[in-house]
Amino acid sequence: MVPDTAKSAPASALAVKPLSSVGAAEVEGIDLSQDLDPAEVAAVLAAIAGNPVLIFRNQRLSKDRQARFSGCFGELEGHIARLSDGRTFPTVHTLTNLGADGSLINMDVARLNWFWHTDKSYHAVPAFVTILHAVEVPPSGGDTQFSDARMAYDALTPGMKARIDGLRAVHDWVASRINSGTSPATAEQRRTRPPVSHPLVRTHPDTGRKSLYLGVHVSHIEGLPQAESAALLAELTDHIGQERFIYTHGWRKGDVVMWDNRCLLHRALPNYEIARHPRVLNRTVVVGTRPR
Repeated sequence: MVPDTAKSAPASALAVKPLSSVGAAEVEGIDLSQDLDPAEVAAVLAAIAGNPVLIFRNQRLSKDRQARFSGCFGELEGHIARLSDGRTFPTVHTLTNLGADGSLINMDVARLNWFWHTDKSYHAVPAFVTILHAVEVPPSGGDTQFSDARMAYDALTPGMKARIDGLRAVHDWVASRINSGTSPATAEQRRTRPPVSHPLVRTHPDTGRKSLYLGVHVSHIEGLPQAESAALLAELTDHIGQERFIYTHGWRKGDVVMWDNRCLLHRALPNYEIARHPRVLNRTVVVGTRPR
């Protein structure tokens, strides 16, 4: 659960510099490798309520310290997928393209991230925030894009809003693998993560703003014929991909980026020499609340 302090602390307790009209901001004057006091935690939560993408520059975090920082905002969770060697993902896991010997690793899971999605939407209780710490980045490219699903919803025509309000979409790890063209879900994954239904239009639990809630994890829209469902999902996905809703983050070594999955979609861009330049990001995910 998200701490109640998210609603009480002033964002002015931190130096927050807006970077984009899409709600991205740089937070200055805080060292995430040190324990945060309750006022700092509250200030970060207040800042992300107004700026759903927060960037902390020049941070140096061990995995233990990243887990400690991330744990300030709720329960941490693992991942349904497996690492290239078959092991389960640890709570703080590394996203990378190159192995220890410098060779390209199995990019099967990584390819899924090249499609618009919101983290863990195939869970009954999806993610609140995701936190990535850049350990190594390519000399150029390897960017992450964020689409503000609130702005995308606001820009819909009244007719489209009336059409989709009240609809529910089925999010499913099986469909996610099919939609992204990656390896099929295993029997264990099918059993542990059955399909779940969420509102196509989600209301943010803190701000009350509506946003589109969809992405690569969606199988179909309940109650619609398959063709109509697929066409509507494609239309809305094209809509959220418009440049006016997007912030593109160019990674710097030491960046920590924290974003609110409850009102954003994101995707990684494979716009770098994947087999040549390492891209190493440590990732944590904080459990959120059931979409309403």
